[in-house]
Amino acid sequence: MRKREKLVSDVGEIERILTGAKVLRVAFSRDDRPYIVPVNFGYESGKLFFHTGYEGKKMELLRANPQVCFEVDLDAEVVPSDEACGFSCKYLSVVGYGTARLIEDVEEKIRSLDIIMGHYSDKKFEYDPKTLKITAVVEIAISSMTGRRSGY
Repeated sequence: MRKREKLVSDVGEIERILTGAKVLRVAFSRDDRPYIVPVNFGYESGKLFFHTGYEGKKMELLRANPQVCFEVDLDAEVVPSDEACGFSCKYLSVVGYGTARLIEDVEEKIRSLDIIMGHYSDKKFEYDPKTLKITAVVEIAISSMTGRRSGY
């Protein structure tokens, strides 16, 4: 990292950013061509979870290459300036890498969906068996991540 003063190395602070963020951006890659998409997610014990359909670009790329990059941010805002090129951003963010896998076991899928739903609500949810059949759940085992802070 070029600007060491922006580094967030405290694991508790990194996890606070992860659990406070509302959108996870996941980057997939195949044949040196990246693809990034925002998803709803959950975080627990060094793993990220998101749901999607079984078909589509995300799943096609995940099957071809399970190595992913991810990003979340909190409290991002533009800091204006009266000078040319003087604008900046204020934010807290986490960028990391991991290996994605499709969760096949139904009980593990339900537990993972509970983690995702728990990220957005305190309510306990029941899952319709028909919905479970058509919902793919993906786990990202985080291999590394770095936090950044700017303007705080």
